[in-house]
Amino acid sequence: MSSDFEGYEQDFAVLTAEITGKIARVPRLPPDEKKQMVANVEKQLEEARELLEQMDLEVREIPPQSRGMYSNRMRSYKQEMGKLETDFKRSRIAYSDEVRNELLGDDGNSSENQRAHLLDNTERLERSSRRLEAGYQIAVETGASPMPKTPNKLWHKPKESSLWKGSLKSSSPILISYPNFLDN
Repeated sequence: MSSDFEGYEQDFAVLTAEITGKIARVPRLPPDEKKQMVANVEKQLEEARELLEQMDLEVREIPPQSRGMYSNRMRSYKQEMGKLETDFKRSRIAYSDEVRNELLGDDGNSSENQRAHLLDNTERLERSSRRLEAGYQIAVETGASPMPKTPNKLWHKPKESSLWKGSLKSSSPILISYPNFLDN
């Protein structure tokens, strides 16, 4: 029985070495080869699990007095299998991140693109601010009173407020030309 176990051990060692090599290569492969390699590694991991099951069955059939040594080996092999599966998951995560980046068009220039958009928007905001400042200056120069700081009191009762009527009358020429000012 121990000869069967040792044969399974050799097969497991060869298989885990192949899996380890393939897992290390997955992140560096072109996308088409990555898909194929991932599928291949999944099949080999399944074979390794089956080998472990066979080895576990062999250990159960070994007499109790010599079973301890084989049980320790099995624990070691199961830990190695767990490590392989964890490494493969990490490799697949790296692979899926690359696929996601390819699908979303993230080619590493996204921070440069974001920076360019931010600069464009900042320039647009500065131009709008300058236009508003110029409009305010025109309002001050023509003698039109700017909008009151506390509009709540004035906006709720416009008929009763003489300030409202005065502000509206004095700023009406500016308000009429205001849309044209923004179009410039």
